[in-house]
Amino acid sequence: MRKITALSLALVLVTTAGCARNRSRGDLPYVARDVGTLYTTAKTRLDRGNYKIAAALFDEVERQHPYSIWARRAQLMGAFSYYLNKDYTQAIQGAQRFLSVHPGNRDAPYAYYLIALCYYEQIVDVTRDQKITAQAQDSLGELVRRYPTSRYAADARLKLDLVRDHLAGKEMEVGRFYERRGQWLAATLRFRKVVDDYQTTTHTPEALMRLTETYLSLGVRAEAEKAAAVLGANYPGTDWYERAYKLMGDHPAKPIAPLAPGEPVLASQPVQSIPGSEGGTPGAAAPGTPTPATPSGAGETPDGNTPSSATPDGGTPGSAGPSAADSPGA
Repeated sequence: MRKITALSLALVLVTTAGCARNRSRGDLPYVARDVGTLYTTAKTRLDRGNYKIAAALFDEVERQHPYSIWARRAQLMGAFSYYLNKDYTQAIQGAQRFLSVHPGNRDAPYAYYLIALCYYEQIVDVTRDQKITAQAQDSLGELVRRYPTSRYAADARLKLDLVRDHLAGKEMEVGRFYERRGQWLAATLRFRKVVDDYQTTTHTPEALMRLTETYLSLGVRAEAEKAAAVLGANYPGTDWYERAYKLMGDHPAKPIAPLAPGEPVLASQPVQSIPGSEGGTPGAAAPGTPTPATPSGAGETPDGNTPSSATPDGGTPGSAGPSAADSPGA
């Protein structure tokens, strides 16, 4: 009986400890409080830097008093608290929930700006996937399109230019990778995308010079001349134009001798037989002249022109976003 009693007591203690542990990991315990006390407590926690607790208290305002005017403010303040705590997923969900319930509210521009900031803060270097960067571009563009005269539009336009420069840097990184491997067509498509879609970024001069390289490697000299001409017309004093000009001079056009009367346009190639086969079975024709190799340094990026491998300047969490004093509930 003593053994059974001790075993039962141990099971009760383990169950109690497990319940306490689960409760500590969950939401705040439901304690009915008036809306003023809840909101003031949450704002005090936010001012002290306890962002996680502040976000939970703002959510509690919305849970206990969903029809109060303070619940609308608490939604946005909770999203802002999650943003300061670098919990970007929760911040985006909170701001999107606010927009779905209050699409015409005067704080809607701030909600769009907060969503864009959450994506902007997660931008990674160009060697990694840029899905978050594309989402930041879409969010910033949505803010500028919907509220072009709001107090957040100017900063959104600046960040949009930096995001586009970052996406262009990703295309250049992939294009240089293909160029180093000798995959000229794939590299050309990447550099062409930079020139067509990101022509106002800082990567356009290099993209035009790389197009000159790849077109020459493909044997399409006319297109190489066009790329070099565009580079010279728009960026005449850059090192990229000097490299393209030298490259065109090193690979001059070779005139084609006219055909004699009666001479066939295509000369017949000798048929080779497969070694060891009986009867001289015809094999593949001899390969033609290989395409010219890319000049030295084609796969390298000159100093000072490497695409940025870090988040654009000004993207430090908390510095780009509005302070607690500028927030809707301040």
